[in-house]
Amino acid sequence: MGRRRAFGALILICLFLVPEGRELKIKDEDYTDIYNHTLAVILAEYASAVYVTDLTELFTWTCSRCTDLTTSFEMIELIVDVQNCLQAFVGVDHNLNSTIIAFRGTQEHSIQNWIEDLFWKQVDLNYDDMPDAMVHRGFYLAYHNTTLRPGILSAVQRTKELYGNLPIMVTGHSMGGAMASFCALDLTVNCGESDVQLMTFGQPRIGNAVFASYFSRLLPKTIRVTHEHDMVPHLPPYYSCFPRKTYHHFPREVWLHNAGIGSLVYLVDEICDSTGEDPNCSRSVSGNSILDHLTYYGIQLSADSWGSCRIVMDIKIKQYHMDSVGNIIMSRDPSMPSFLKLVSQNNTGSSSV
Repeated sequence: MGRRRAFGALILICLFLVPEGRELKIKDEDYTDIYNHTLAVILAEYASAVYVTDLTELFTWTCSRCTDLTTSFEMIELIVDVQNCLQAFVGVDHNLNSTIIAFRGTQEHSIQNWIEDLFWKQVDLNYDDMPDAMVHRGFYLAYHNTTLRPGILSAVQRTKELYGNLPIMVTGHSMGGAMASFCALDLTVNCGESDVQLMTFGQPRIGNAVFASYFSRLLPKTIRVTHEHDMVPHLPPYYSCFPRKTYHHFPREVWLHNAGIGSLVYLVDEICDSTGEDPNCSRSVSGNSILDHLTYYGIQLSADSWGSCRIVMDIKIKQYHMDSVGNIIMSRDPSMPSFLKLVSQNNTGSSSV
């Protein structure tokens, strides 16, 4: 009895000595080749920055979210599809020695309305060697049939001309994660890129099980991060009784959730199995939280205020970087002086669109 009490006391002492906020490792396997916590935080910061509505600050990388672990970033191109309320950027992280592509998530009047209005219909995916693969029509078209795709592919090519064949990291949150997934697949299948890594945060399901199988084979360096009771990864719904028709996540999921006893709570980065639908990860809880959807690793993943595609930029920039239908593409050559930075320093005024 005495030994049991001493052992129990020792466990309690060890628990109290562990610094608060430290990650709790719950598995013995080594997953360092699959998931890196620091890299995940860096990419979450990029997924947060792409929500910034002040295009001048975002393009010159002087925004309040353009700090901390992403200070070595150099913007190459910023694309805003005003008609469809979409935004993405391409640049180079010199510390990671990688090309970064980030997609903004939904920017509607209310994220709850976006969740309620999700369009469930699937459509044949027009990729070679992918028979029976079905994907979400809205997410597919948001990437393939808007200003984003040609702008991103052009920027990737220009980045290669400037810096060579750098690894490519694609990221995004929510609907931005869905578009990031199609972008990563596009770069791999249609553009012949051989070193593409995808990491998304709180993304919805985008295709059926056949598509998920193809996706995981073509993009093995893929991580889907989910958080606690975030409701979006539970959508569109997964129906186990209709395995051929239901939406199905591709692997590999990393589920962020709290664990501990009483006031001793730890954030756990749980590496899930290779099915994409691990019943012991986010599927083990009800997806009923919008708040869990808006914060990952303590980083805000939403716009500062919900509105109808509000953007702000210097008034001199507007007249030179907007096409006839209102879409905006800001490009720069790192070897040339940045016009936008000069305008920003002059502080000549701004315009809200």
